[in-house]
Amino acid sequence: MEAFEEFVEVVRRLRAPDGCPWDREQTHASLKKGLVEETTEVVCGINVYEQTGNPENLKEELGDLLLHVAMQAQIAQEEGLFDIRDVLEGITEKLIRRHPHVFGEVRADGAKEALASWDAAKAKEKAGNGEGTADVDQYLPAAFDEVQELIGKARAKKGI
Repeated sequence: MEAFEEFVEVVRRLRAPDGCPWDREQTHASLKKGLVEETTEVVCGINVYEQTGNPENLKEELGDLLLHVAMQAQIAQEEGLFDIRDVLEGITEKLIRRHPHVFGEVRADGAKEALASWDAAKAKEKAGNGEGTADVDQYLPAAFDEVQELIGKARAKKGI
């Protein structure tokens, strides 16, 4: 945990008034292109690892992706929305809720049953919580289009 706390502090320092001018200028929206690029590079890192057995590129790209998560959380904290702890608490709670076969009384004897358990927990969660779900569904098509556009621009930039 010490390494993670140091990392979060480095990101905070980059965004501080006396930090990096480029990092301070970033917004949730301005980071979208880089987020898509880094996510794609993680997929590439997985492919490199599968083909070569060398995990170094994957490790580096996962770090770059984690930087995006930390930057988004830092910006949100500055905006008074939430912080990285809220993100971590939220995902931890979600993992526990959606794994009743691990943290509850549900039984799953294999991956298929585990996925069914996850899906059932998710469906129950979504049915009981109409808050925000319609909005996400409404914005998904535009988000997919935007991601495709960003991928196209990144491909052009890299000459692919």
